[in-house]
Amino acid sequence: MKIAISSDHGGNNLRKEVMSLLDELNISYEDFGPQSSDSVDYPDFARPVADGVASGKFDRGILICGTGIGMSIAANKIKGIRCALVHDVFSAKATRCHNDSNILAMGERVIGPGLACEIVKAWLGTEFEGGRHARRIEKITELEG
Repeated sequence: MKIAISSDHGGNNLRKEVMSLLDELNISYEDFGPQSSDSVDYPDFARPVADGVASGKFDRGILICGTGIGMSIAANKIKGIRCALVHDVFSAKATRCHNDSNILAMGERVIGPGLACEIVKAWLGTEFEGGRHARRIEKITELEG
């Protein structure tokens, strides 16, 4: 599995924690920054992750900002992306099982690093169930035009 990861300035610290977890789990990733805590525009950092996942270069993506809201909105503008904003383990599992989410968004100002790492582990370790859920994903894809 190869992961694309990015944040804005509001998610910089949590992104580093998640990258440490990915290192521990021996999961390959590419970091799209930013490399400083200077203020940046989150769409500029959501775009390369979403494009990389949509093109198939990456299996999944992780986006982090202050709340996760801006990143998730920006990522979901890219055709083929199903970015889920998650702040609990149950939702992390559900969005993989039922929604086949391919990008996870979180907010550094909403959750701490311990919970974020548990969410990432649950999200990465959960497979899409398919079945009746596949039909629903097809309908979401149809909405993209």
